[in-house]
Amino acid sequence: MQHREKLHELLPCAGLTVVEDMRPGSLFPPEAGWRIARGIAAPDGAVREALDAAWWRRLADADGEFLVAVLGHRIGGNDSWWTRVRYAGGGVPGLTGDPGFVALSLDGQVLLAEVPGADGPRVTALDRLPERLEEAAAAAGRETEVERAEVWAVVPGRPAWPLHWAEWIGSNPAAPDELLIRLLDVEVGFLHGCDRPAVLDAAVAHPDPQVRSSPADTFRPKLTSDQWVRLVRAEPSPSRRVLWAEHACAWGVELPGDLYDDLLAGPSRAQAAELPGLPAHHLPSLAADADPRVRTTACARWEDLAAPLRARLLADTDDAVRTAALLAHHKGVPMPREVFAALPAPRRALEQCRLSPELEAELVREGDAEVRRALAANPRLSAHSVAVLAEDPYGDIRSAVALRPDLDEEQRAAVRYDFDPTSMSRTLPWVEGLHGDADAMRRLAVSSHPLIRRSVARAQDLPPDVVERLARDEDRTVRLFLAESCDGAPAGMLLEVWRWWDGSFTHPDRPRSHPNFPRTGLLRYAGDPDGRMRRLALDDPESTSADVARLARDPEAEVRRRAAEDTRLSPTDAVRLLNDPAAHVRETAMRNPRLPARVLL
Repeated sequence: MQHREKLHELLPCAGLTVVEDMRPGSLFPPEAGWRIARGIAAPDGAVREALDAAWWRRLADADGEFLVAVLGHRIGGNDSWWTRVRYAGGGVPGLTGDPGFVALSLDGQVLLAEVPGADGPRVTALDRLPERLEEAAAAAGRETEVERAEVWAVVPGRPAWPLHWAEWIGSNPAAPDELLIRLLDVEVGFLHGCDRPAVLDAAVAHPDPQVRSSPADTFRPKLTSDQWVRLVRAEPSPSRRVLWAEHACAWGVELPGDLYDDLLAGPSRAQAAELPGLPAHHLPSLAADADPRVRTTACARWEDLAAPLRARLLADTDDAVRTAALLAHHKGVPMPREVFAALPAPRRALEQCRLSPELEAELVREGDAEVRRALAANPRLSAHSVAVLAEDPYGDIRSAVALRPDLDEEQRAAVRYDFDPTSMSRTLPWVEGLHGDADAMRRLAVSSHPLIRRSVARAQDLPPDVVERLARDEDRTVRLFLAESCDGAPAGMLLEVWRWWDGSFTHPDRPRSHPNFPRTGLLRYAGDPDGRMRRLALDDPESTSADVARLARDPEAEVRRRAAEDTRLSPTDAVRLLNDPAAHVRETAMRNPRLPARVLL
């Protein structure tokens, strides 16, 4: 089998007829077959000198059919799926150890494999496969603490290809901090989910910039404020120092004053000037800076600038600086027609500025659709112009008006707006700004517009009466947002949301991880016909390791995955789940701290 083309061309050369490709499902996975074939956690007695015709007859069913995977071969090069084949010959198929194969009987009882190795081909032949795997898992599960410590001690602290082994060990909670710190010199992928203080301390102090930045360059950094500051200070690249400072500020870190001084004194001063927490005493120097980009940035802090500095920026010789100053100035002072006409790009003025009454009336009455579209969201528009745009012939313009904060609910209900309840929702900034105002939340919680109610539901702290109302909202996205964001979300609603929602990218594991999610009484769902509800049984404080063992054998993969993440899972079951048909169950089992160290390694 030297031909390295498509699998469906290769198999007939070995005397096999392709019946069908088998997608991952309830079958023993080829991944586990490859592991056994290479001698990793293989049951005793698996190795043979050769495969004779008798073994092939035991493999095939009455029609001569079995499953096969060939190393590096499948359509698209994927050797993690089985292909069902038929062999009509009476001898041995033309499969050899180059490139390597694993084969499985349709009943999952017989496994044959041959893979190349440094000392020649390795041949594997196993019958009673499920029984032997159970025995091997039980034997592996008897690992002692002394044996475990010995295994951790021999993990190499140097790169060894492929590197995913280091990421899997680094993601296992049982691996000691000292080992993970050694692995920083090998692979840093595990840092993306790491929350161990000692390991993160070592990472931000590491001499390799890539290692130092890895804990920060992730969706949900686990760094403390002190670690963020140390990361920024240690970064040699001026531009990346500012980048990490921006990330730190975005995560609520208050940077020390001397760090702002240092960042502004570097070559990335223009970028540092945009940091949101920049102390006001730096503004005079920014407004007078030789770099027009820095002076432009200073205009964003218009209210913090003294009158002489404002006047200076309004008269600046640089067009970009002067335009930024004019836009900031005319948020409070009406913009006359001649100033508007001189703007190189009027869009921002239409969206942000206070316009003179004559100019505003003219644009609302005679402006094209793009002009009216920009005006519809302008918070400084007069009530008369808002009323005109509320009856605009374009639906998206009316829809923008319907979300304005200056409408009362009677006015809002009168607007014929368009709203797709299935579209992605973002919290309205003006509603978010009122999250601390209980009266405003009461008023907006009964809004006719679902997006406003959804934005209210994003508040972390809401009055009990508002929570009660939103928990009964007809829009289930309102209930979802309440479950994800509000500390007062009621237990009954959280359980109801769980029946149809698993958690989002931004709020993983909500509603189940919510503090108010019910915990007691969940064992009654252990036999529920809905697998989603069976998954909850192990959250009950009355559940036992026996319940974990039972659900680790559940017919539904998501239920087995829940058992695979439980710290009460037995070492034997952790090993057994490494052979689960579902990849996400196998991956979860690899992260379980009860998995024997030598098996993980």
